[in-house]
Amino acid sequence: MSNKIFVKDLDVEAVIGIFNWEREVKQLIRISYEVEVEISKAFDSDKIEDTFDYKKTSKRIINYVEKSSFQLIEALAEQVVKIIFRDKKVISLKLTISKPGALRGSREVGLTIFRTV
Repeated sequence: MSNKIFVKDLDVEAVIGIFNWEREVKQLIRISYEVEVEISKAFDSDKIEDTFDYKKTSKRIINYVEKSSFQLIEALAEQVVKIIFRDKKVISLKLTISKPGALRGSREVGLTIFRTV
């Protein structure tokens, strides 16, 4: 059985970028993720500890990203992957991180990565 839980468009502000002006101001970073998880026990138990706690994980991501200062979203993404995989129920992950308004004429520019345990 395959179960997926997703969080879409989690908006966080952080210092990110390679240009001098990007190092001086916080910019919007948009994070979406989908995890394949083993949560079959939760279907019967109806208990949060038997499923993937997306609120707890998202708070960890927000706290980390807000305090971060990366040049590349690739480096930031790798750290977010580590945060999500702290939950041992996670089997695989699709993570998208983007910077809205990073490129004139584009709604957003970003990166999608896939990881498996």
